[in-house]
Amino acid sequence: MVVGVARVTLILHASNSLKDKRQVLKSVIEKVKNKFNVSVAEVGGNDVWQRAEIGITAVGNDRAFVNSVLDKVLNFIEGLHLAEVTDSEIEIVNF
Repeated sequence: MVVGVARVTLILHASNSLKDKRQVLKSVIEKVKNKFNVSVAEVGGNDVWQRAEIGITAVGNDRAFVNSVLDKVLNFIEGLHLAEVTDSEIEIVNF
């Protein structure tokens, strides 16, 4: 079993409140969940209205497949143009 975890830091330039942030983040998370078979959650920056961290996980049998899925998710998030991706990190673990 191969587990891949990605942590993505986002800057939400158009966000002026926590309500705006939640609205944008909810949209990003739902779009990712609908397009890819991954788990997504906000994992940091909860009280900061222009910055967010989301965690994404994927599980599979093949390391290359899991890495490919996470790369596609990161590219998809960047392509949404709802937030600027300022940092991303992927870690893949074999169990």
